[in-house]
Amino acid sequence: MNVPALRSPNAALVLDLLRTAGEAGISRLELAERTGLTPQAVSKITARLRSEGLATEAGHRASTGGKPRTVLRLVPTAGYAVGVHLDRDELTTLLTDLAGTVVARRTRAVDLGEGAGPVLEAVTEEVRELSAGSPELAPALGVGVAMPGPLDHRAGVPGRVTGFPEWDGHPVREELAGRLGLPVVLDKDTNAAALGLAVRPAAPGSFAYVHLGTGLGAGLVLGGAPLRGDRTGAGELGHQTVQLDGPPCGCGGRGCLEVLCLAAVARGDDAEAARILGAGAANVVRLLDIDQVLLGGRLVLAAPEVFAGGVREVLAGLGLTAPVHVAGERDAVAEGAAWLILAPIFGK
Repeated sequence: MNVPALRSPNAALVLDLLRTAGEAGISRLELAERTGLTPQAVSKITARLRSEGLATEAGHRASTGGKPRTVLRLVPTAGYAVGVHLDRDELTTLLTDLAGTVVARRTRAVDLGEGAGPVLEAVTEEVRELSAGSPELAPALGVGVAMPGPLDHRAGVPGRVTGFPEWDGHPVREELAGRLGLPVVLDKDTNAAALGLAVRPAAPGSFAYVHLGTGLGAGLVLGGAPLRGDRTGAGELGHQTVQLDGPPCGCGGRGCLEVLCLAAVARGDDAEAARILGAGAANVVRLLDIDQVLLGGRLVLAAPEVFAGGVREVLAGLGLTAPVHVAGERDAVAEGAAWLILAPIFGK
């Protein structure tokens, strides 16, 4: 089933409300009220969704008058997406259903320094093994790939990844699509994670997802949508200069937030790393007036209380009231990468 081809803006709107309603479902009347569509239009859309296997009845709900209302819900098993997190030293591949629930996962060590050929061959093998291990599932709708930036999201090619300039301009999206025979979307790791967080029910309207792992970056969400920038270069938080004439960074600059923060971690001084991270977060809060700061990445998850507390302390000391939470699960980037495929289906 080619789910994306079925979508119109109104159908995507209805489908997204079915998704966020979860197992409890939602009635046609509620769908009409929340979308502003006529009941007749909603009936036509939901009939089509049911005929395509994307929606089904989920029981009945008492009505204030007349017969009970039929409740509908999304059928998560109607489609699947692959999410790939291609980190500097590790490859995580997972399969999610239409609701974003992970149904299979694989991980292996990689080295971006080996070059695009061997690394993309590893990605190809992992995606194929993932699909072969779940033969009872429908074919995947596509593959979302998230890797360190900078990169050109529209063209599907990475830029000068810090420490790995040989990836600059390589046609990653085109090559993987040819290898796998599936649609491929490429984005920065931080953008993918931010997208995965943004589509959750009750997600804040604006936030910065600050990721500290093998590198440091941010995914920005404004008005509920990722902010990539005209050249898809927004969110390069790690390469803010915070110390003039500081230590050299692999990006070519000096005194970058990333090199200072990672150096503190390498010294075993997580508290200092958190203070440096807080300085970067404060810059983002001041610049964009965002609602929240969400922290993730393997280094944050290894000491969540230290990093969350340190960033909060910096913001509070500057009179900034944006809440700080640790929101990045282990596979936040890979799950977000799957949403690169799923989000358009729901009009996101």
